[in-house]
Amino acid sequence: MNAGIEKFMEELKSRTPGESEFHQAVREVVETVWDFYDANPRYKQAKILERMVEPERTILFRVPWMNDLGEVEINRGYRVEFNSTLGPYKGGLRFHKSVNLSILKFLGFEQTFKNSLTTLPMGGGKGGSDFSAKGRSDNEIMRFCQSFMTELCRHIGPNTDVPAGDIGVGGREIGYLFGQYKRIRNEFTGVLTGKGLGWGGSLIRPEATGFGAVYFVQHMLKEMGKELKGMTVSVSGFGNVAWGAIKKIDELGGKVVTISGPDGYVYDPAGISGEKIDYLLDLRATNNDVVAPYVEVFPGSSFFPQTKPWVQKVDIALPCACENELDENDARTLVANGCFLIGEVSNMGCTAGAVNYFLDNKVTYAPGKAVNAGGVAVSGLEMSQNSMRYNWTREEVDERLHIIMHDIHETCQKYGREGNYINYVKGANVGGFVKVADAMLALGLV
Repeated sequence: MNAGIEKFMEELKSRTPGESEFHQAVREVVETVWDFYDANPRYKQAKILERMVEPERTILFRVPWMNDLGEVEINRGYRVEFNSTLGPYKGGLRFHKSVNLSILKFLGFEQTFKNSLTTLPMGGGKGGSDFSAKGRSDNEIMRFCQSFMTELCRHIGPNTDVPAGDIGVGGREIGYLFGQYKRIRNEFTGVLTGKGLGWGGSLIRPEATGFGAVYFVQHMLKEMGKELKGMTVSVSGFGNVAWGAIKKIDELGGKVVTISGPDGYVYDPAGISGEKIDYLLDLRATNNDVVAPYVEVFPGSSFFPQTKPWVQKVDIALPCACENELDENDARTLVANGCFLIGEVSNMGCTAGAVNYFLDNKVTYAPGKAVNAGGVAVSGLEMSQNSMRYNWTREEVDERLHIIMHDIHETCQKYGREGNYINYVKGANVGGFVKVADAMLALGLV
C-alpha cells in the first residue's frame, strides 16, 4: 500500500477512534484521489484533503419527549455540518436505532462529494437520531419530531443548512419537523426539502433517488452498447428509493425480481410491476419494516428469511437499502451468476471488499455518490422552487433530473476512464474532489 495513504489514515484513526464507517468512506476516497492530490502541490500545501475530512461543525444534543403512556423518553440528536464550500449544508436526517456519529460522518463526507457532482450550489451535511418509528403512534412520532426540531432549528436555515429526509424520515416526519420550525421561527421558508406538494414540495421528489439511479444506469448500459429493456434486475430494500427505482425500471422495460427487508427477501420471477409496485407503499406505511407479507398477497412469489437477494441470477444488481449490505462473497456470487452491472443506490451499499472485487475484475460498478445523487439533486431543485415561490411541472423537474444525471456520468467518464473500462469510483471521487478543492482554495484558509 502507498505509505502516504497509510500515514494519512493512521492519523485520522488516532483522532477519530471507533468510527469504522467514517474511516471506510474516507479510505475509499483517499485511495482514488491520492495520486491526483500528490501531483498537485497547491492542494497539498493548503492541506485540502486534511481539511476535507474534518467536519466544519458537529452538533450533538438530547431529545426528550413523552410517549403515549405519559413516560419520558430520551434520544440523541445529531447534525454534522461537514462542508459548506459550495453552498448551504445539504443532506438528510436519518431516524433509526443504528444512528451514531460514525455513520453520520460517513454520510456527511459522502454527501459533500455527491452534492459537488450534481453541479448545484450545495454543501454537504447529515443528521438524525437513534429514534425509531417502529411501533410508535403518530402522536408519539409528532412529539419526538417537535422536540428534535426545537433544538435543531437553532442551527439550520434556507441559506445555512437545509436538511431532507432519509431512512425513517418520510413525508409525515418532514411535515411535523417543518411545522415546528415554522412555529418557532415564525417564517415560511425552504428550510427542509421533501415537503408535501401543497406546502412547498417538488414533484418527483419521492421518486427522485430511484429515478435518477435508473437514468444513471441507462448511461452505463449505453456505454456498453446495451439497453435496459429486457434486463432482469435485483433490488434490495422496499422503501421510497427501491420503489422509485422499480417503478422506472418497469416503465423502461426491465424486470425487477427481488425486494428485501431486515426479515429477508422476496423473489418474484414474474416481475414486480403494476399493483405490486403500489403495494410497496402499503408495506412501507405499516412501519413494520418487513417484506414477508408480499407473498401472501401475490402468489407465485417466494420469501427467503434472513437472507440477502444477491444469490438470484440477474443481469443488474441495485442495492437500495443500507450501508455495507453487499459484501465480497455476495459480489462473487453475483458475477458467477452472470451479473455484469452493479449500481450502488444506497450510500456505501457495498463493502470495500466487494468494491475491490468488482474493480479488480473489471466488472462495471458505480458508487452511491454518483448513482443516487438524483435524490439530493431534486432536493436542490426544490430549494430553487422555494426561493422563486414557484413550482415546475413534473416534466420540467424530470428533464432537469435527466440533465444532472447525464452530467454526473460525463464527469465519471472524464476522470475515470482507463482504456475501454470506466472506473466509476475513481471518476466520481476525483470529479467531486476537484470542484470542492478548487473552491476551498479560492475561499482561503477558512
